[in-house]
Amino acid sequence: MDDEKLPSESRGKPIRCRAAVSRKPGEPLVIEEIMVAPPMPHEVRIRIICTSLCHSDLSFWKMKDFPAIFPRILGHEAIGVVESVGEDVNEVTEGDTVIPTFMSECGECADCKSTRSNLCTKFPRPSIFMPRYGTSRFTDLSGEVLYHFLSVSSFTEYTVVDIAHITKIDPAIPPSRACLLSCGVSTGVGAAWRTAEVEKGSTVAIFGLGSIGLAVAEGARLCGAARIIGVDVNRDKFEIGKKFGLTDFVDPANSENNSVSEQVIKEMTGGGADYCFECVGLISLVQEAYACCRKGWGKTVVLGMDKPGSQVTLPSLDIIFGKTLTGSLFGGLKPKSDIAVLINRYKDKELQLDEFVTHEIRFEEINKAFDLLIEGKCLRCVIYMTNE
Repeated sequence: MDDEKLPSESRGKPIRCRAAVSRKPGEPLVIEEIMVAPPMPHEVRIRIICTSLCHSDLSFWKMKDFPAIFPRILGHEAIGVVESVGEDVNEVTEGDTVIPTFMSECGECADCKSTRSNLCTKFPRPSIFMPRYGTSRFTDLSGEVLYHFLSVSSFTEYTVVDIAHITKIDPAIPPSRACLLSCGVSTGVGAAWRTAEVEKGSTVAIFGLGSIGLAVAEGARLCGAARIIGVDVNRDKFEIGKKFGLTDFVDPANSENNSVSEQVIKEMTGGGADYCFECVGLISLVQEAYACCRKGWGKTVVLGMDKPGSQVTLPSLDIIFGKTLTGSLFGGLKPKSDIAVLINRYKDKELQLDEFVTHEIRFEEINKAFDLLIEGKCLRCVIYMTNE
């Protein structure tokens, strides 16, 4: 990494590089040359080493109406090296290895200073532009503006990210594993660890065994849960899930005329699971997970997101009897401190990351990653920006 510490010859200048641009909903990304402007104050320009494909990328790629917007550079799970920094950036310097995250942490607002929340009041939601200036750092070669995605935009060789969305990490961890902590694995593990605070010996039920659900299982395993039940319509997920601590599997299609909550989960756990996690993004499944929780102290954590305007209906008696429903954004983690904890647990061979990577491809094959995810053939597909 010594060469990375040398002053950047491109500092303060636009960079011409390749990016995979999403120009129309649902159509293959177009790899083309773009211009990436230098960072403004409080911004960092990063050379992306590798990135991975998340279901959120897929959802926005398919979406036809706002908040979808085109042309856009998708991607938000990544790792890179700082190429240059703007003014008033003190926590990273050229050559540092960093993870960009859609979750901001300004370190100044009441939420960032509190231990009770990982939300950021100053930058409350990811933007299609740079958050402080409302402008893009991307243009194509004809001068057309390209929009940002979730404050990261990692499907490009170079990107610009606000320092509130940057976490400096130990460069010793393999990039193809570190990039997973940029979103998906951190979200699932964090939901069990930080949001639910799963206790040793407790029972957990996870609804939906995609990569997020399996990351919840991994988090529950690390917390010492005694029983981790996976609920999914794909029975193949059980064998996969065993790697991450699943002890039991429920196929809703085999639950006869009774809902999972009415019969199976409650019988398996003697009255309901201590913790339930909804990892798909269906209101009906949120209600099902809530019904599976034990009265008195059961907690349901929602990680999936249904379409805007969706409403949840819950029995008032269950609420009075002490059952809790809560959401979890980025697993309740504070990126600048908690990602380092997860990296250390990986280095100590406690946290499993290798098992999440099912495919590795070159940047030129990025559309293949979309196909694999659509077909349900991968958990995480890591995309290498160069052939090095």
